Amino acid sequence: MQDTSSEDPALLSSRRLVLAAGAGLFAAPALLRAQPAFPNRPLRLVVPFPGGGATDVTARVIAEHLSPLLGQPVVVDNRPGAGGILGSDAVAKSDPDGHTLLMCTIGTASINQYLYSKLPYDPAKDLTNLALANSLANVITVPAESKAKTLKDLLDMARAEPGNLNYGTPGNGTSGHMCAELLKTRAKVNISHVPYRGSATVIPDLLAGRLDLAVDNIPPYLPHIQEGRLRALAVTSKGRWFALPDVPTVAESGIEGFEAEAWFGVQAPGRTPRPIVERLSNHILDILRKPDVVTRLRDVGSEPRPLGPAEFDRFIQAENTKWQEVVRISGAKLD
Repeated sequence: MQDTSSEDPALLSSRRLVLAAGAGLFAAPALLRAQPAFPNRPLRLVVPFPGGGATDVTARVIAEHLSPLLGQPVVVDNRPGAGGILGSDAVAKSDPDGHTLLMCTIGTASINQYLYSKLPYDPAKDLTNLALANSLANVITVPAESKAKTLKDLLDMARAEPGNLNYGTPGNGTSGHMCAELLKTRAKVNISHVPYRGSATVIPDLLAGRLDLAVDNIPPYLPHIQEGRLRALAVTSKGRWFALPDVPTVAESGIEGFEAEAWFGVQAPGRTPRPIVERLSNHILDILRKPDVVTRLRDVGSEPRPLGPAEFDRFIQAENTKWQEVVRISGAKLD
């Protein structure tokens, strides 16, 4: 072994730096190998509602296009229950490695935290926003045989029979539920809420006349409206909605200033590494801008609205302010 005790200290220090740098070069590949590649297995995109609704339709469009970009299958996993809470909680508690994602909604990402006394997860801390995907109006519909030809007719019926009319929605905390509660407050009517487990379970009862009306996202109702089995009385957007251009808005029907839209986005578990968040977000935004995707979403009555993580954060903050106040004023809070 070489004796270095008599060497110049400066020369010795330089030699040690070179040796350390060399060791670092050898160690770097080992460190890179220690980080698992993403993705290294199929991804799950959890939809916290049953199949057939607007949330499910949007998720399947995104999953279909995301899979080839990642080189792994992206499986849509419907986990309905408790107004979207069960599926959202499952994702919030998943490993933050990017392999489990959530198709969130206005209800799961905003409304539920004010509607329920306690959630099993914190929407702001336990979930990370990847991208806002799309938005759409809700539509107020009645069976074709209903005596109500306009929204004014319906509200007059509700005033004449307080509490006797009932309205169906896909569940507590959904945009349909909150839109209806906002309408009840603004119109000063009493209509009873019947929460279902998704749009697909509302429509048969509405068609059969077991419900007086439904307030829900446009897409699953559009074919029935176009074929004359259901009658659309009003849409809840600020202006007329492109998919139902002949249907007036709630504001046009006499409730001035009324505006409420549903929206959908993609989230990951909190603490998901930033590089994975950015990669997934960029892919999803690219997908939502593809002409064929824009066409597919608009064909079912939905408007693409791509926003990245920072913009989506700010968007949700504004929605939180709005819907917290709606829950407070309507008295719709649940245990």
